[in-house]
Amino acid sequence: MKDDSTRERPTRREVLLGAGAWSLMQAGAGRAFAKQATAAPASAKLPHARPPVADRKFTSPAVQDAIATLQRQIADPALRVLVENCLPNTLDTTVYPSIVDKHPDTYVVTGDIDAMWLRDSSAQVWPYLRLARKDARLRVLLEGVVRRQARTIHLDPYANAFTRNTTDPPLSWAEGDRTEHHAGVAERKWEIDSLCFPIRLAHGYWQATGDIGPFDAQWRAAADAILRTFTEQQRKQTQGPYSFQRKAQSPFDTQGLSGFGNPARPNGMIFSMFRPSDDACIFPLLVPSNLFAAKALGQLAKLAAHAAHDTALAARASALSGEVAQATAQHGRMNHPQLGEIWAYEVDGYGGQLLMDDANAPGLVTLAYLGICPTSDDVYQRTRAFALSDANPYFFRGTAAEGVGGPHIGLNSIWPMSIMYRAFTSTDDAEIRQCLRWLRDTTAGTGFMHESFNKDNPSKYTRSWFAWANTLFGELMLTLADQKPALLAAPLS
Repeated sequence: MKDDSTRERPTRREVLLGAGAWSLMQAGAGRAFAKQATAAPASAKLPHARPPVADRKFTSPAVQDAIATLQRQIADPALRVLVENCLPNTLDTTVYPSIVDKHPDTYVVTGDIDAMWLRDSSAQVWPYLRLARKDARLRVLLEGVVRRQARTIHLDPYANAFTRNTTDPPLSWAEGDRTEHHAGVAERKWEIDSLCFPIRLAHGYWQATGDIGPFDAQWRAAADAILRTFTEQQRKQTQGPYSFQRKAQSPFDTQGLSGFGNPARPNGMIFSMFRPSDDACIFPLLVPSNLFAAKALGQLAKLAAHAAHDTALAARASALSGEVAQATAQHGRMNHPQLGEIWAYEVDGYGGQLLMDDANAPGLVTLAYLGICPTSDDVYQRTRAFALSDANPYFFRGTAAEGVGGPHIGLNSIWPMSIMYRAFTSTDDAEIRQCLRWLRDTTAGTGFMHESFNKDNPSKYTRSWFAWANTLFGELMLTLADQKPALLAAPLS
């Protein structure tokens, strides 16, 4: 990013953001760009680290071709290796396709945890949708994920993660949770996004393939459970049937003495007990998740009408989408003293507002990535400027990189996913190139993305096998190859 301090006229970006936001960005990202751009690459040579062919869980010719095509488009040798390692990582290591009741069924682990998170599994296979028409076996595998998710949602719509088999016990840390236990549930943290991501995947699958096969009675039952759960958690009359407590050292791992979360005033928004990071909400009206819910419910309405041919279900989903969107627009914004109107992260309906962003999706930076708003939206631009500045308590700037983290890992830990979402939502080539440098140079020589790394020392990282982050990097590169091929074709210093 260039030094704009000597310019006489403001740029369009300054006019859009306003002087306060532009000052925050100059004080934050712009200065770091200049510092990092001159640094020598820390990972010039990375290992080719895919599992041997015989050990891969699934191989797709379409994905193999996409890797080869991408590598021909990318000038930087380290990025070429990262694409080779990361894009197929979900297929290489985490998918278990099978047949259940004569239909495809695909179990997807997160990586180093043998459980299927609704959020993670949806995001892990998302980049492959664009290739489904080129590979019939890949399409069937994706259909299996949609069907598996519908089956698990029907089993327990309040759960965030499920076991491989219904006879398996919960995850070790969840066995003593004080909540309603169901067979086949790995963990039961109620998170709005856990029901949004499967809708997004189902809608994406339908758009990519035109296949309406998965949208049968089982899927309609799952959709009905989603609508019922979202409505219950609007808490207009009662707190609903869900509660959760855990004996834990971290306050972010449980829901206090009541088990129902901190008090909040019902206003049409949906209550969420936990965030996409699996951390407990402080205020239970989680703004980005409610915005995501409104978007997903609109997609559910389209699926119900055109794929499942259930007009009553479509009408219910559409009405709830509009109600949640209106309530969130009314109660989810705040006036920042420097930036003006931005989205809060959490609110309580009484006037309490939590001002932060978290690296996970949905978060404030990810709103444009998820299609909730256009990148050019004024409120989004100001919110993004806040989230990527020192005004966000979970934005960290170090000698290795800068990015967003969260309480899940702790202070001074940057999540590579946050750098990817920054690149996805940027219209500035210099910013995107800097994001690619940070991603390239912070793998600690492993050739893979991690959950998080220390802002000053990337060799201190969490989760060496985290498929969502790996595949998201592959998605970023596919997107840049489509939208900004010249950026990838230029050398990355």
